[in-house]
Amino acid sequence: MKPEDFAEREDDKARRSTTIQSVSIAARFLDILAKAEGPMPLGEIARCAGTSTSTAHRYMQSLVLEGLAAQDKITARYDLGPSALHIGIGALRRIQPVDIASRLMKSLAARIAASCGVAIWTERGPTIVRWYRSSDFAVSTVSLGDVLPLDNTATGLVFQAWLPPERIAAARRMQPPSFRGSPPEPEILEQVRREAGADLAEHLFSLLTGKAAPVFDAQNEIACVVTTVSFIEAAKAEDHRAALFEAAKQASREAGGT
Repeated sequence: MKPEDFAEREDDKARRSTTIQSVSIAARFLDILAKAEGPMPLGEIARCAGTSTSTAHRYMQSLVLEGLAAQDKITARYDLGPSALHIGIGALRRIQPVDIASRLMKSLAARIAASCGVAIWTERGPTIVRWYRSSDFAVSTVSLGDVLPLDNTATGLVFQAWLPPERIAAARRMQPPSFRGSPPEPEILEQVRREAGADLAEHLFSLLTGKAAPVFDAQNEIACVVTTVSFIEAAKAEDHRAALFEAAKQASREAGGT
């Protein structure tokens, strides 16, 4: 055994000494079932977990007894059990996509030269519910509670790309034409869906660019939109688009969406 292999094994032992190993292994099996597309045979579960078949069998039978897993009597395949589903539903009730997105936007505002925010959909259209100003970007164009133009902002385009047309139409009637802008062509909204976000430069303010990306909940419905406002040159230099889109993906993952 090489010295580095021994050191790695000792580090692993130290980490495991602070946890209950059997719980960690059981959690691994549950995670495998949760990520599977359907019921799984024992051999495949063991392979995914990196354990022997006998070890997998002991753990799966224990999980079945606790209702965390279920085994089909005919095929002998395993799937998540009623207790696991109950725990999952309880966790979903506690997930707040806006709070998750807000935490990530506050962190992003501290790292890049942009103001970062979160918008939700109201009857009047996209509405800012969180707004964090960067110390490197002092221009104030948006404030908490502002309703954004439906067609002249990246945030408005993102909401239009995923919300039902009737909800968009209702908000459109609430916003004056001079404020909301002109409805986008279907190709524009298709591009927003394809790229999972939008950006508009100098639509409302000279030298500024706005970017937006969707956050999805556990039902894969749009829950909110994360957005940034910054100078065009700073956005290019720091690649605000990539940073924002990655934050949106992370927020969706944490909220149970995809």
